[in-house]
Amino acid sequence: MYVVAIPNRSSPPAILLRESYREGGKVKNRTLSNLSGWSPERIEAMRQVCKGNLPLSGAGEDSFEIIRSRPHGHVAAALGTLRRLGLESMIAAKRSRRRDLCVAMIVARILDPRSKLSTARGLDAETLESSLGEVLGLSSAHADELYEAMDWIVARQAKIEGALAKRHLSEGSLVLYDLTSAHFEGRHCSLARLGYPRDGRRGKLQIELGLLTDAEGRPVAVEVFEGNVADPKTLGAQVDKVRSRFGIRRVVFVGDRGMITEARIREELEGKEGLGWITALRSPQIQALLERGSLQLSLFDERDLAEIRDPQHPGERLVVCRNPLLAQERARKREDLLAATERELAKVARATQRTRSPLHDPQAISRRVGKVEGRFKMRKHFQIEIAQGRLRYERDREGIAQEAALDGIYVLRTSVAADTLGAEEVVRSYKKLSSVERAFRSLKTVDLKVRPIFHRKEDRVRAHVLLCMLAYYVEWHLRGALAPLLFDDDDRRAAEARRASVVAPARRSLRAERKALTKKTDGGLAVHSFQSLLRDLATITKNRIRPKHAGAIPFEMTTRPTTLQQRAFELLAVPYRL
Repeated sequence: MYVVAIPNRSSPPAILLRESYREGGKVKNRTLSNLSGWSPERIEAMRQVCKGNLPLSGAGEDSFEIIRSRPHGHVAAALGTLRRLGLESMIAAKRSRRRDLCVAMIVARILDPRSKLSTARGLDAETLESSLGEVLGLSSAHADELYEAMDWIVARQAKIEGALAKRHLSEGSLVLYDLTSAHFEGRHCSLARLGYPRDGRRGKLQIELGLLTDAEGRPVAVEVFEGNVADPKTLGAQVDKVRSRFGIRRVVFVGDRGMITEARIREELEGKEGLGWITALRSPQIQALLERGSLQLSLFDERDLAEIRDPQHPGERLVVCRNPLLAQERARKREDLLAATERELAKVARATQRTRSPLHDPQAISRRVGKVEGRFKMRKHFQIEIAQGRLRYERDREGIAQEAALDGIYVLRTSVAADTLGAEEVVRSYKKLSSVERAFRSLKTVDLKVRPIFHRKEDRVRAHVLLCMLAYYVEWHLRGALAPLLFDDDDRRAAEARRASVVAPARRSLRAERKALTKKTDGGLAVHSFQSLLRDLATITKNRIRPKHAGAIPFEMTTRPTTLQQRAFELLAVPYRL
């Protein structure tokens, strides 16, 4: 800080308290307070304080008091990135209180995901926990306003998704699509159903979330389905959305084997001009290829990838891959499951032979065996005989050997011509589905915590999911920009160059391995996780300072960033003062 006199033509000069800061490599100045009304003695005292000539025990510490401090740096990073991306204008072209409330909910979901009531309290001037409400001018927000804003934004979902699609999708684009579930608290929502619990919460009502991303994993659109809808049943709506609403006629959909099934290909994908797809075959289909002779294991004597044809898949390209490490892992896992199944079956067999209350009834034995089968899913690999008071079992050696022969082998199928996507590009495109899985992990558990869902109205549930998707959109860009300071790999090209082939497991770059080992960047800065870096940035605070003099005017002062914090804002290309 420093005190400066600014000439004012015929009037006395303006005496200003200013602060210098660096932004984008340039030195800028910011006025903190107007000291023109102070006496010359006080102005000179302030000038000496700024120069560090007065001891803290004298006119320094006893001359000022901090009225309030608000964590600010993490707000500046998230909100600044959201604005740099133009997300505000995607939500609505003109600023309004409802738009600001939606922006606040998106940023708050990144910084500290909580209920809408708790979020509203964090924005209020009296109960604020950061500078977010102040920066957005929402110091009197309450929960009912947030709910009204949710009702407003869900009506604009199609427009927002259209703007995202226009930015990130184009003719011939690769579109990744997958589905997950999120459990629901309560019983009074028309979307909540009992279904397949992907997050392991059996007996809980749930909803289904279908996420569309571009080839890099940036979210473009999200849709909420009833909790008991099967994965393939959601595909047609997404195809229509991309081709009709977004106006993209030539597109390649990538989905897993549970999403793009034989029935979906036949009923919804085949025969549509410009529509391509990439998926994978199921294990029985791969076994059938081997039996028909279309798949020869000798193909992998020299390479781990080959392209074949099969009469049962006319007009399709089949790309066969073999990963030795995956083969070892599957063999290990199968042996562990077989051994665990044998241990439990042995317990049932001993129960039939015990002297006290032996297990004689064949139906009772079958029920016990059924529980073991349901737990380990290894019934196909055992030959089991059940009789009165007897249980006999042994491994099906031949069946196990047949399955083991295909360990590490997977087959991708696609309708895309070879001159558009080569075999390696088909594999690389399919593996990009992992980016959607990362999005689900962030949405559901690690960062944004979309679950559990407490909303009752259908539109509120859809709005909640939309806000979480938009928060992940901002987070995706935050992570990408801050990667040099995170444990994330920020040198993907070097990492890809270290792979022996596209089929081989992914490897990290040497720089990422150094960061993981030393916990330092090449520049000597501490490496963070995404959440710990946000916490570090939150130590940049906005402080309200009041001089202890009669008639003194309080002024604002922001914490000077550390070297690491300054580097973070340089990477984000946003100012830390908003």
